[in-house]
Amino acid sequence: MSSSTTDYEAPDIAAKAADYHAETDDLMGEKMVLNMGPSHPATHGVLRLILELDGEVIEKADPDVGFLHRGDEKIAESMHYNQFVPYTDRLDYLAPLANNVAYACAVEKLMGWELPPRGQAVRVLCCELARISSHMLGVGVCAMDVGAMTVFLYTFTEREKVYNLCEQLTGARFTTSYTRVGGQVRDMPPGFPDAVRVFLKECEVTIDEVGRLLDKNKIFINRMADIGVISKKQAIAWGLTGPNLRASGSTRDLRKDSPYLGYDKYDFDIAIADEGDCYARYQVRMEEMRQSIRICRQVLDTMPDGPVNLAHSKSMLPDKERVMMSMEELIHHFIVATQGIDAPAGEVYFGAENPKGELGFYIHSTGGGVPNRLKIRSPSFCNLSLCSKLLPGHMVSDIPAILGSLDFVMGECDR
Repeated sequence: MSSSTTDYEAPDIAAKAADYHAETDDLMGEKMVLNMGPSHPATHGVLRLILELDGEVIEKADPDVGFLHRGDEKIAESMHYNQFVPYTDRLDYLAPLANNVAYACAVEKLMGWELPPRGQAVRVLCCELARISSHMLGVGVCAMDVGAMTVFLYTFTEREKVYNLCEQLTGARFTTSYTRVGGQVRDMPPGFPDAVRVFLKECEVTIDEVGRLLDKNKIFINRMADIGVISKKQAIAWGLTGPNLRASGSTRDLRKDSPYLGYDKYDFDIAIADEGDCYARYQVRMEEMRQSIRICRQVLDTMPDGPVNLAHSKSMLPDKERVMMSMEELIHHFIVATQGIDAPAGEVYFGAENPKGELGFYIHSTGGGVPNRLKIRSPSFCNLSLCSKLLPGHMVSDIPAILGSLDFVMGECDR
């Protein structure tokens, strides 16, 4: 049987496409609308992004929030001030201790109370441990989203150590509900300061190790540098706070600008960068963890003696021992437990420098133990609102890097 060979010429697809584009006005083809989320690992929670794509390029992006809405602000209107503390755990559930402190400080501002020095120091320690825990998870997850899986294992291990400390201090690992209006549930247990010192030493080593893995990693830099750039003017105009604002060149930090809980007594630097891109936001969070370690060591070295709660206040629950031995203290306990704190009429706003940014509570009181109105200024909601302006022009593959660098949490955003 005779055999023959036939030559086939493969068309030049690129040249053909160029000829086609030259002959038609329909250069880009039909655009596609893509739903990213609400069940997607890169959205860091139940967030839905409605994307309009031109190939791989994002033309339009609309964040659709509200999937976790629980009506916390309305619930607060029917609860005593201390009864609302567990609900604050569920805001930024990656830093519940810091949420507890911010809310308690707002109510104490309404009452005109000031905590004893030891109570303030314990709260500062709680807030900075919460910042380390939150940033550890934020950096680890962001790195994992762009391919650096090993970093997540390092950072998640340190976060678990913080939870062990939370369990030792509060009795709970995740939803702590540790703070009360006027103080804390209890003082630090024996051995807790030494356990914190051991953690701080180990955490410092891990931060340096993560820096060695990522700071000069070519793949990580290519995925993060010059991506998701937010100018200083844009960040201020859109109400960004926290690390996202400071990575765009602004030095605003409530711990320095409006000191509370004695933050003015501690020596620390504000982490800042000028580039405003994803890599700058990563660098700011890394430096903030180092500064939090620095603050925690100062708190432990200068921890004052004395009570952690306000003493001899008719709006505070008396000691259990006195309640069991005195009829007057039992009546006092009953009134506070059933009627709540007797707050004066008025309006207050208190903002705290939380890991995600400025967490603020506005309280309108008409008197009595229940707020007439409570409004939460959640930093994640404000930071996320920039997505509609930030994502267009980027590739779909840039979304995990941008969302990871913004480091939002949907429980706080939807509240």
